[in-house]
Amino acid sequence: MDKDQEIKELKTALQEALTTIAQLNQQVQELQARLAKDSHNSHLPPSSDRFARQPKSLRKKSAKPSGGQAGHQGHHLMRVQTPDEVIMQAATTCAACQHDLIDQPLDHLIRRQVFDLPAPRLIVTEYQLECKRCPRCHAMTQAPCPERISAPVQYGSAIQALGVYLSQVQLLPDTRIAEIFADLLRLPISTGSLHRWITQCAHQLVPVEEAIKVALQHAKVGHQDETGLYQQGQRLWMHVFSTDTLTHYGVHAKRGREAMDAIGIAPAFLGISVHDGWESYQGYPCTHALCNVHHLRELTLVEETYRQDWACQMKTLLREMKRCCDQARADQLPDLDATLRQELVSRYEALIQRGYTANPPDPPPAVVQRGRPKQHPARCLLNRLHQHQEQVLAFLHHLHVPFDNSQAERDIRMVKVQQKVSGCFRGDLGAEFFCRIRGYVSTMRKQGHTLLPLLEGALVGYPVFPQF
Repeated sequence: MDKDQEIKELKTALQEALTTIAQLNQQVQELQARLAKDSHNSHLPPSSDRFARQPKSLRKKSAKPSGGQAGHQGHHLMRVQTPDEVIMQAATTCAACQHDLIDQPLDHLIRRQVFDLPAPRLIVTEYQLECKRCPRCHAMTQAPCPERISAPVQYGSAIQALGVYLSQVQLLPDTRIAEIFADLLRLPISTGSLHRWITQCAHQLVPVEEAIKVALQHAKVGHQDETGLYQQGQRLWMHVFSTDTLTHYGVHAKRGREAMDAIGIAPAFLGISVHDGWESYQGYPCTHALCNVHHLRELTLVEETYRQDWACQMKTLLREMKRCCDQARADQLPDLDATLRQELVSRYEALIQRGYTANPPDPPPAVVQRGRPKQHPARCLLNRLHQHQEQVLAFLHHLHVPFDNSQAERDIRMVKVQQKVSGCFRGDLGAEFFCRIRGYVSTMRKQGHTLLPLLEGALVGYPVFPQF
């Protein structure tokens, strides 16, 4: 082999080695970036955080001391004017000289009250129905029975409401609910009875659910999110659409547009939808606003993993925008000052350009691959912040739009708690019933109602409708 041929082969081998090294370096960076992701810098939930990593938060340490702040109104028991029981403690002997005080007139009283529970006990009501035979036609007539009394022995509506409350509100497993009834009331209940009460309550709440859906379709601002759940081992998706006073949960086998069309709120909604930017939400004709807490997390990843300063400055700017909007709302202004808003938007756009400068587009691959070419995570984030700028900064242009989608995330959290505590839903309609009751409970709690009387009213066929 001549020398020129040998040099040519060595150059070819070197080029192949350099290409391989570049590919491996890219893979290492991708794996390191994936390993660096957790709940503080990505959409991953806290449950996915590794045990080796200390938990982090986007919240910065405040200069305020811990505990109640100045001006905070404390909460404590207030004395009632008419106690249920009064126990008089007599002063019979002088504490100083032991003189007899029985015949001494009263100087004044000191009142101290104790709030406690009475011993729990069942109240059994018996309905005795008179039966009389007519002396004229000899027909037997039975006195009418209240509509809700249909069996020789049955549970009352208050017991049923408590069972539904413990299951659907406090998310306790069936066996633990049975233990509570046995321990507190010495009342044995079966899981079959509990499921019948849940089914009855869910059926009675159908018109309330439909009314909530109609009200949400006409809301000015709505929050959307979705999460997975399991029913009889099959994965389903629960979709939440909510405001600060209304909540609706819908369950469907699909996650995307097919599910939201079937639920029926999103297709008719024409307000401002706040969400995490998932593509299925973008297909509806309403105005869109993106959750900026998601952006803060992703900017944290770019800052910490890729050491890009523009990401840190963008986080600072977004927080400054939020503070300006909060102050404008506190001052009861209809909009943010136009000059201030333009200055903030200009700084935002300048940081986007700095980010693009730090993340130029990747060169075209040597081998043409199917699909969209993969981009650097920082550039993907920049594209979203640039292409959807109006949605990212919707909170800046409309003070009634929140900075984030925390409302939907708070509303959806309870279904994850239910899955962790009680596991998957067993019945064919368990998830659907849970969503209907839970949406009603969430709505009424947002509006300041006490839940147990409401559940009892629903069980007897007279559900209370929320305010719209």
